[in-house]
Amino acid sequence: MQSSILATYKRSNLSFVKGKGSYLIAKNGKKYLDFASGIAVNSLGHCNSELIKALHKQSKKIWHVSNAFQISEQEELAKKLVKLTFADKVFFCNSGAESIETAIKTARAYHQIKRRTKKFKIITIKGSFHGRTLAAISASGQKKLIEGFDPLVDGFVQVEFGDHKLIEKVIDKQTAAIMVEPILGEGGIKVIPNECLEGLRKLCNKKKILLIFDEVQSGIGRTGKFFSYQWSKIKPDILATAKGIGGGFPIGACLITNKVAKGMRIGSHGSTFGGNPLACSVANKVVEIISKKKFLDSINQKAIFFLNNLERIKDNYSNLIDEIRGKGFLLGIKSKINNSIMIEKLRNNGLLIVGANENVIRILPPLNVTTKELKIALKIIEKTCKDINKR
Repeated sequence: MQSSILATYKRSNLSFVKGKGSYLIAKNGKKYLDFASGIAVNSLGHCNSELIKALHKQSKKIWHVSNAFQISEQEELAKKLVKLTFADKVFFCNSGAESIETAIKTARAYHQIKRRTKKFKIITIKGSFHGRTLAAISASGQKKLIEGFDPLVDGFVQVEFGDHKLIEKVIDKQTAAIMVEPILGEGGIKVIPNECLEGLRKLCNKKKILLIFDEVQSGIGRTGKFFSYQWSKIKPDILATAKGIGGGFPIGACLITNKVAKGMRIGSHGSTFGGNPLACSVANKVVEIISKKKFLDSINQKAIFFLNNLERIKDNYSNLIDEIRGKGFLLGIKSKINNSIMIEKLRNNGLLIVGANENVIRILPPLNVTTKELKIALKIIEKTCKDINKR
């Protein structure tokens, strides 16, 4: 039967009817361990009881009200995020792409409205992914994303990953900011070392431009810190986040310093559904749970155990696995065979994961995954490698 849905996704034939914790149940009754987590969205697993309670409680009060009015749930969430980070101001939206759009506009407005300059260019990293709006794909510059959408949004300059000398070289009088993912997710789970992030901060200070971090995928506890940048000694001027902050409920946020926020004025930006009471109520509970030191410590402890065992499997199957990448529970296996083959066979054995560029398999378990579930996933990965070698 022909679908009425626009064919912009390459969908598998799998369809799920129920989810609980780290597991999904398919229509045929088969149980899958979900280490894709909606691509780092289901930060606390499926149908988390505390999130259900928060959503149900709010659903009996008020669902939506215009941002022309005060929204107490939004104010509460903003205060939590400000307390946990570098930021002084927060703008709420509905997705990662929207939070990136906010970051881009805020950076340009800071220079053009607050500082009265004509700066508008933003330097990004080749292979990065910042979303699928026109400005976001223009920022990424990936051929597969931009084909058929000319003319693109002007003002984005891409440089090779790790080429910091070139970054400094391409900065000119029109450069407004540098925007990077501390860990390139879609780009292949490539970690930018802390010393490089610190170097970018110094460079931005020297050139009087802004530093923007895209933590849509790496944020909200995914790496064992509330935000990935917190592993380093520096702070950005603007940070975009989404995915895990809603635990499965759509919400995004752009975090901004007071200094930079002064370029944005009443009417300069908006979002009809951004920061609605339902989304903020769920996100408040997510942030409350994940930001606790005990919870973040547990992520790091479990992630070290999992990573060490992935390294062991890599050593045992060096003909199939080239490298283990990532930090915390934002991990990647760089495969020596086509990653789609590995993904399919892992799925057949009951483990759901997703791919990334550079022939990488992304592993993104719920942050509250149990050690028992991690051991089950390791057994499936090892069995899959063994099965492939038997062919």
